[in-house]
This record gives sequence, C-alpha cells and structure tokens, in this order.
Amino acid sequence: MLQVDAEKIVHSIAEETNTPEETVARIYADALDTYRADARIHDYLPLFAARKVRATLQQNSTKPH
Repeated sequence: MLQVDAEKIVHSIAEETNTPEETVARIYADALDTYRADARIHDYLPLFAARKVRATLQQNSTKPH
C-alpha cells in the first residue's frame, strides 16, 4: 500500500502555488473526501486529490479579478 504524508503534500502545494497552507489543506481534504466516497481502491487517492488541488488553484489564479 502507498503511504503518503498529507502534511508534506499540503506544504508542497502551498509552496508551489504561493497559497496559504490552511487553504490548501481545506481544498485537499475536500477533494480527498469526494474521491473516497466512490472509490473501492484507496491507494492512489492522495495523488488524485493533490492533482485536483493543483488544478483548482491554478485555474483560480488564471481567472481575471
């Protein structure tokens, strides 16, 4: 089974996207919960959740204000 450290993932995404860790942690937890609801295999859910968080933050940073 693939073991991941959510804190490391959140910290890494926060640094990459220049977003507060609290914001990244909330988005990551929401994404992970969404994937867990329908998944039968949970090994790669943290990877998918991290990818979704990066995409969400990237999409939000490109929106005009």
